[in-house]
Formats: sequence, C-alpha cells, structure tokens
Amino acid sequence: MAEFSAPLPRTGGNENKDFVKILAVVFMIIDHIGAAFFPGVYELRILGRIAFPLFAWGMVTGAVYTRNIWKYALRVLIVGIVSQPCYKYSMNHGWDELNVFATLLLGLLGIAAIRENRFGSRYWGPVLAVVIACIFKMDYGFQGVLFILLLYGARQNRASIAAMMTAYCLYWGFGTLSLKTVLGLPVIQQVSFLPQGRKLFAHIAQIQFWAILALPVMLLPMRSSGKGFHLPKWLGYAFYPGHLAVIAVIRHWPEITAFFSR
Repeated sequence: MAEFSAPLPRTGGNENKDFVKILAVVFMIIDHIGAAFFPGVYELRILGRIAFPLFAWGMVTGAVYTRNIWKYALRVLIVGIVSQPCYKYSMNHGWDELNVFATLLLGLLGIAAIRENRFGSRYWGPVLAVVIACIFKMDYGFQGVLFILLLYGARQNRASIAAMMTAYCLYWGFGTLSLKTVLGLPVIQQVSFLPQGRKLFAHIAQIQFWAILALPVMLLPMRSSGKGFHLPKWLGYAFYPGHLAVIAVIRHWPEITAFFSR
C-alpha cells in the first residue's frame, strides 16, 4: 500500500494561520488599549509592536495559499472601509488617516502584482504600492507596505525571514518614539567605549525596533491546524472593527450619553 507524505510547506515559517491570527489580535488589543487609555505606559506599546508583523505574516501566508487573491483583496478592502469610522473615533484620527487595512491591502496588491506578472507587474507593481503608501496617510505607512513585500520575498527560508526581520526592525520607525525606560529600567541609547556601536544602541532604543519580538512566533515550525480548531474567517475580520468600536464608545461615552439625554 502506497504511503503519501504531507505536501511540503510553501513558506519556511509558521503556517498555522489561526494561531498567528489569534496572537496578532491579542497584541493588537493590548496596543490599542495602551494608545487609547495609557499612552504613558510604553510597555503596552512595546507588546503592541508584535501585532503588525504577525498580521503581515498572515497576509503573506494567506496570499500564498488563497485560491483567488483578488477575492482576498476585496475582503480586505471591505473590512478596511467598515473599520474606518471605528478607527477615527477610537484613536481620534482624521478621516484622511487610513487604518491598517489600507496598509495590508497595498501589501497584498503588491504581492498579487508579483504573482500575476501582468505586463511586467512583478517589477512596477510593488513600487507602485509603496509610492501610493507615500501619498496617503495610513497606519505604518510605506514602511508597513515595504515590510510586507520584503517578508513575502523572504518567506521560503527561516534564515531569510530572520535576517530580513532583524535588519528591517533596526531601522523601522527610527526617529519616532524613543524609549527612555522599560519596566522602570533605563534604556541604553549609547555606549561611550563603543564609538562605532552608538548608532546600534540608538536604533534599539526606538519603540518600533521591538517588532522583532514577533520573530519567534513567525518561525515556529507549525503547520496548518488541519481538521482541528479553525478560527471562523468572519470572526478574524470582525475583531478589528469590533474592538475599535468598543474603545470608541468608552472614550466618547460622555458625549454619547449627553446626546441621548437631550
């Protein structure tokens, strides 16, 4: 009787999409609670840095395994549109500041351009996606779109994923929020006896560097959950606008009660 081995994975990283998505949602909620209610508690924001790389990795594996990447992109677009009012009122952003699903959508369209390669789109498609992200304001901006594209390029090898992630995180968000203390301990930003290493410590002191904490999860040797537990697709998409709506209601509760008490 012939024996059939399981098909080889199409990526070198964690392929259990449900596990990755659940962790991404947990860290996303931690991040948004910190941003909305405890902006001075940087530890919450550090943990929140784990969320986007996991969502990006989920986008990469989803693009690799989906039967129709354009239907996948349409779902991402719809969730982004539905989420925009929740994003605005929960985080007090303007209407011109797009939520993270705009970033994920552009990254996915860049991947689609590479995979489809229509009229040489594997060359100009990713560039166009990054340029569009430079024109419009969106969560994580062009850095987020570029991260997704680079992650897709490195997807098939664990060493490549680790190298790309480490190099990118060292420069990701440099010049934004600089950490002074973590858990009450001072963050080293430069070392006098390492003159050539000062920039390294300065980069590590940036909050976005700590997206590197997502790397162990991305590299776990886990396959698809198969016939086991599966997170309903609609639930995975609903978490984003749902939790933002709850935060928006809490933040604007006085205005809401005042409006209905007229």
